[in-house]
Amino acid sequence: MAQVLTNISNIIIPVLVFYVVAYGVVSRCNVYEDFVKGAKKGFHTVVGIAPTLVALMVAVGVLRASGFLTFLGELCRPISDLLHFPKELIPLAVIKMFSSSAATGLVLDIFKTYGTDSYIGLVTSIMMSCTETIFYTMSVYFLAAKVTKTRYTLSGALLSTLAGIAASVVIAGMM
Repeated sequence: MAQVLTNISNIIIPVLVFYVVAYGVVSRCNVYEDFVKGAKKGFHTVVGIAPTLVALMVAVGVLRASGFLTFLGELCRPISDLLHFPKELIPLAVIKMFSSSAATGLVLDIFKTYGTDSYIGLVTSIMMSCTETIFYTMSVYFLAAKVTKTRYTLSGALLSTLAGIAASVVIAGMM
């Protein structure tokens, strides 16, 4: 079974690329010209959102280097103890909302300290899969689409992140 899934995953991307090109040819589209136009638009989008991405990365670096995240973990300790959420994961929960790559750095530190098979390691792994980089995603997509009224996006994203964190604690507790 594992070999079948490996073979499927190895051929999925080439099949999709072939399908898109074949569809373009059948539709009598200039596939290459359309690809170049799309690449130009993508490049302009990247240039437009780059300052926001750099600001997010710098802010996360400053928070991490200053020791604020450790302070935040200690500050929230009574609440985390009440909810049976490891205080060591509070910085991860906060940083994950801003940057997945910075959160991955914290994950590696957690794995080195507590191990991957520990309760904290399991909660960490599940939490990384159950949460989203809210502010990064909102800034990238809303800037690219020029959305100015976000309505309930932030509150919905925060609620879903909280649900993902709660699910990671429950699931890791069952293992």
